[in-house]
Amino acid sequence: MRLLDTLACVFSRRNWLPVIGLVALLLFPILSRAQGLTLFEADTMVEQGRRLYGNKGQAAVQDWLKALESAQGLAQTAQLSVVNRFWNRSVRQAEDRDVWNQTDFWATPLDSLGKGLGDCEDFVIGKYFSLISLGVSPEKLRFIYVRAQVKNEAIAHMVLGYYETPTSEPLVLDSLIDTIKPAGERGDLTPVFSFNVQGIYVPGAKPASVNQIGRWRTLMQRMQNQGFTP
Repeated sequence: MRLLDTLACVFSRRNWLPVIGLVALLLFPILSRAQGLTLFEADTMVEQGRRLYGNKGQAAVQDWLKALESAQGLAQTAQLSVVNRFWNRSVRQAEDRDVWNQTDFWATPLDSLGKGLGDCEDFVIGKYFSLISLGVSPEKLRFIYVRAQVKNEAIAHMVLGYYETPTSEPLVLDSLIDTIKPAGERGDLTPVFSFNVQGIYVPGAKPASVNQIGRWRTLMQRMQNQGFTP
């Protein structure tokens, strides 16, 4: 996350619309096609949870499926609350080096649930795929890197933004708090950059494609092996 501290100096203007530097190509790829939804086969994923993480993993996946079932048919704002609350209460904050012995590891939702641990990016991944599975359009979701004020200290952080329209002020799903608020009410967060399923956006330039990034493909392969199907 050290690179984010440098980026925060570059993107210091408060702007919650989708903005990103080319350097983000090295950080966190995402699907480039709105049609490329990634869902899951529930029975397979439950079994994978048991195989990889024992009874605890199986139970965690089953709890997730129950939460998603409870959110079926609700208004999307209500679905946001169910998903945000579930992940915030099911996973504890932890650094990748402590959980995975790696500097930067993007965990699948099953990995995060099985460990019961994750960093801010893992929360966002889990919430993103939860909402996709509930039918929320991926075009409404943004991965947003921010600088968050926590106990008088500015830390690099990631949240999930929900945009009702491309130009709407986003609602912020945050692992730090359960309450979902409009971005304008989160004075403790300063956006650094963001990106979405349609590509990577640079002010004054054409959108950059993200489908050539290898890290997302690696994550997708791991997810498929665990019961997720694109």
